[in-house]
Amino acid sequence: MDVAGAAVIMSVIPLPSTLSKFMQYVSTRGQAPAQSFSQILLGGLAPDGGLYLPAEYPQVSGAELDAWRKLSYADLALEVLKKFATDIPEADLKALTRKTYTAAVYRNTRVGDKAAEITPLRVLEEKNGSKLILQALSNGPTLAFKDMAMQLLGNLFEYTLAKQHAELNIFGATSGDTGSAAEYAMRGKKGIRVFMLSPHKKMSAFQTAQMFSLQDPNIFNLAIEGVFDDCQDMVKAVSNDLEFKTRQKIGTVNSINWARVVAQVVYYFRGYLSVTTGNDQKVSFTVPSGNFGNICAGHIARMMGLPIDKLVAATNENDVLDEFFRTGVYRVRKSAETYHTSSPSMDISKASNFERFIYDLLGRDGDRVRALFQKVETQGGFDLSGKPGSDGDEFSRIAQYGFQSGKSTHQDRLDTIRDVEDDYGVMIDTHTADGVKVAREYMTPGVPMIVLETALPAKFNETILEALGRDAERPAGFEDIEALPQRFEVMAADVVQVKAFIAGHTGL
Repeated sequence: MDVAGAAVIMSVIPLPSTLSKFMQYVSTRGQAPAQSFSQILLGGLAPDGGLYLPAEYPQVSGAELDAWRKLSYADLALEVLKKFATDIPEADLKALTRKTYTAAVYRNTRVGDKAAEITPLRVLEEKNGSKLILQALSNGPTLAFKDMAMQLLGNLFEYTLAKQHAELNIFGATSGDTGSAAEYAMRGKKGIRVFMLSPHKKMSAFQTAQMFSLQDPNIFNLAIEGVFDDCQDMVKAVSNDLEFKTRQKIGTVNSINWARVVAQVVYYFRGYLSVTTGNDQKVSFTVPSGNFGNICAGHIARMMGLPIDKLVAATNENDVLDEFFRTGVYRVRKSAETYHTSSPSMDISKASNFERFIYDLLGRDGDRVRALFQKVETQGGFDLSGKPGSDGDEFSRIAQYGFQSGKSTHQDRLDTIRDVEDDYGVMIDTHTADGVKVAREYMTPGVPMIVLETALPAKFNETILEALGRDAERPAGFEDIEALPQRFEVMAADVVQVKAFIAGHTGL
């Protein structure tokens, strides 16, 4: 076997002689060997079909939080990451975070004495002792919050592959923003190819052009005749085919990748530290949610000891998560039941990262998690409401984790975009509008509510035009992106065809 092949096998087989020195990662389904951070970095699902989590969450002390208040974003990222990536030398991590989080990479950031304010905050309103705050996460190359993690992931991949003299074929799925963020982060990276699935004609025109206009030879876009969940199911199917995954050197950048989730943990710490002056204060976050990756990072920050009061999941008409947090019933929808909405990045009816939270909710019982998610595949869901015939009563524990939820519709989005523009002179995108609408339902006196921005309005101009009667402003370089030549392949939702395409373009 060549070195590159060994690099992928290493994500399946632990190295007992060295693993004990590093943080260990375990599968939510309890049947995969423990791994180190670097061993799971390039992969996605664990060999047993589960998702990786630390065996124990590292804790953050009050003294650390105080010390972190004055750090640049890059150095804050270092402090958080070194608690998880314990097998990467601190000096290397520092170089990676400082290479990633710069004013040159994240446009429109205010630059102070130390470094760019990568995720600046803006108070939208103060009413009855409550503050509604917007945390900007869309200053990266593709104008979406996915850049916050993907830019780091690209640098981590390049660093690790160089160390191993290996190559990697990234296989992922996107409902709109993950794909472009991944492709912009990986374009031109040595030893990396990207194969990205997206639902054909179900992204905004801007999102589609942003991906399909890339002409880099290491980027391959496959437009799938179906919905995002069909794309996501194929990514999972390939991840579970260990022989194909190993032979084709498959890795993933979807939010099932642990490094992406942990990179998102950083901005929760930044948001909290920016709006508080002491660690006796609490902050709530509202997060537009589809695949549960973004808000899962908030859950992890809270488990580490960050004083988060509420974690509010804001869904669109595809309200699988809202239904669970209201009732305890997790009921995935079929493709035909998934709505195509004006916040398309959340048009998801099977939340991949949800399994990580359920693992914690069930007391880290891998056998029960495995049984419940097998039931998702065979019966379409599970019930933790505690009612007769249910699968458990853990819904009663939800409040211990701070989770609440709400739902937003197309009309809500239009109304919220207009309100925020009229009242504060701020234009927000459709997904952020879902977040603002739901956040207003959970405001608490004395507890700041931070809404995580998901994208710039230009990415969803069709709805901005409908709401405001004018086009959204576009950052320089994106003025005529829809007119650029596009390169993509249309394909049926057939994993056999997709695997054949990958094999035909890797030479492996």
